[in-house]
Amino acid sequence: MARRPPPASRLARPLWVALGFVLMGLGVLGLILPGLPGTVWFILAAACFARGNPKWEAWLLSRPVVGELVRDYRAGRGMPLRAKWIACTCIAVAVGFSLPRIPVLAGQVAWVLVGAAGVLFLTLRVPTRRP
Repeated sequence: MARRPPPASRLARPLWVALGFVLMGLGVLGLILPGLPGTVWFILAAACFARGNPKWEAWLLSRPVVGELVRDYRAGRGMPLRAKWIACTCIAVAVGFSLPRIPVLAGQVAWVLVGAAGVLFLTLRVPTRRP
């Protein structure tokens, strides 16, 4: 289990909770919009809730899909193979569709390298969770 963050000051707790809700909103958008990751925002939201109000953290962790993703990340279990395939495909599609909109060749090359770095990170550094 991950180490608990130090408790926030009494004045900072509402700010941590508010930031947690903003990040949770971005996570919901990430579940809907292709190309925007969702899990990372839920992981950050859970960390903010842990500092602001552990009840909100417990609520987020109790959500069926989202809670499982955050718990798996915290335990170091990684991503399911299917999720890795979906993420890599979304990166490739997003780069492919946006590439013609970048007018400068150097920008296109940089964008392809960013996409390739994302795919490489997912495939080489993020552990694959076995069923």
